[in-house]
Amino acid sequence: MPNSKVDLYAAIRRDARTGMSTRALMRKYGVGFNTVQRALTSALPEPRKKMRPRATRLDPYKPVIDAILRADLTAPRKQRHTVKRIYDRLLDEHEAVDVSYQMVRAYVAARREEIRLQAGKGVVEAFVPQTHRPGAEAEVDFGDVTVRLAGELVTCYLFAFRLSYSGKAVHRIFASAGQEAFFEGHVHALNVLGGVPTEKVRYDNLRAAVAQVLGLSRRRVEAERWTAFRSHYGIDALYCQPGIRGAHEKGGVEGQIGWFRRNHLVPVPEVDTLAELNAMIDRWDQEDDARRIRSRPRTIGEYFAAEQPLLAPLPEEPFETGRLSTPRVDRYSQICVRMNRYSVPVRLIGRTVRVMLHASELVVYDGREEVARHERLIARNGSRLELDHYLEALIRKPGALPGATALDQARAAGRFTPMHDAWWEAAVKAHGERDGTRALIEVLLLSRHLPHEHLVTGLAAALKTGALTADAVALEARKAADADTGVEEPPQPPSTTSHTAIAPLPAAVRANLPPDKRPLPSVAPYDQLLRLRRPDHPTP
Repeated sequence: MPNSKVDLYAAIRRDARTGMSTRALMRKYGVGFNTVQRALTSALPEPRKKMRPRATRLDPYKPVIDAILRADLTAPRKQRHTVKRIYDRLLDEHEAVDVSYQMVRAYVAARREEIRLQAGKGVVEAFVPQTHRPGAEAEVDFGDVTVRLAGELVTCYLFAFRLSYSGKAVHRIFASAGQEAFFEGHVHALNVLGGVPTEKVRYDNLRAAVAQVLGLSRRRVEAERWTAFRSHYGIDALYCQPGIRGAHEKGGVEGQIGWFRRNHLVPVPEVDTLAELNAMIDRWDQEDDARRIRSRPRTIGEYFAAEQPLLAPLPEEPFETGRLSTPRVDRYSQICVRMNRYSVPVRLIGRTVRVMLHASELVVYDGREEVARHERLIARNGSRLELDHYLEALIRKPGALPGATALDQARAAGRFTPMHDAWWEAAVKAHGERDGTRALIEVLLLSRHLPHEHLVTGLAAALKTGALTADAVALEARKAADADTGVEEPPQPPSTTSHTAIAPLPAAVRANLPPDKRPLPSVAPYDQLLRLRRPDHPTP
């Protein structure tokens, strides 16, 4: 027996061509006369008739609901019926106790748009395919992502710059979606792409770019720095409509962010820094060049190879993406930037410094000298303090070190190790609270001249031998540094013009060295050599 009706019709038609009668076909296949006649008429079975819809308890009330929906077409927008109001009216005015809320909601969801279309109040949502010329257009957007950063779950922002023709996209993750991140994302993307689109770049009405939306038109009041940035790179911006319709105008980058998030950021990535995550993202962007978008015959990388030479060249001069501010250093040796506090060296207390705020870090300058560099805080009302900035004050106030906030942050960051604590404890037992803490501060001052890992090695060696002075730690640390090189330099011949450079001890260390009780050197032993003189030669 054939498996399907198509197979049945094919078998009947095959046997009929051999001369088999209709009655014989009916007996062989166990079908009626009409089935044989339909098979001989057409090779394809007729479509199955649709079943008549079953009656529901809502049927008597459908005309009432339709009348309510038609009345809503002319009602004020904020005074139209909700599903709940329609349901309540059915109960109150028509005693529809046998009708459930879910039945009314399903019917209204399907029927409301049909009535609008019948009245000519709406149109079917349609999307028109677009063709993009190579090197001409691009789309830009931000999307939020969740990252486990240094063990803490935080929300970050994924910047995406996508070329419309090839689909080549460049991504970057930032701690915020502010103007600094907006600019740095552009700079990174344009450098990777090697050029600038020659025509339109589509944007949302991001606060980093748009200061004000003017009515229902596409005219915008732009932020001044964004206007300068666009002018520098020659970007021609097109701003989409507000709301969901604007998202449809740049659907390429909207879909790209979702695809990238699902394929590369699931499960939630766990990293120590955003720089580590962005290095991974750069690698993923290169790997994505090998994929095809939907049914395109070539890969993204192949399309981009044809598009890249058609991009406009990049400007020769870089654009400063950071935001400059000039805060004043308070008595806690801190500055306030974007509702967060950052430390600077104590010698700058009371002075005004220059701060260049970037998307992921901030740099502090005193004149032209860089005096501090901090990773930017994500949340507000936080603080990031560097213990090294307070050492000059702590050498005079060693009692303030145990409770210092900067010490707690140094411990959390791993810069103040358990070896520091062990040496500190031993120094306090040997020299007392004040002198032992001051000895530790002198050791911490050595970190300005010696690498951290060598200093920790010097602490361990000095603790093992019981040498609880900064000089002993410095000596052991320099030994570790010499051993770390692994190659000893050959001895150099003595020279009167060349001198071996020796790193001097810090001034704070020299000022607190113990007194040298050794006698001063004397040349008295050499006086005995002066007694053995040769006799003078007689004068001729």
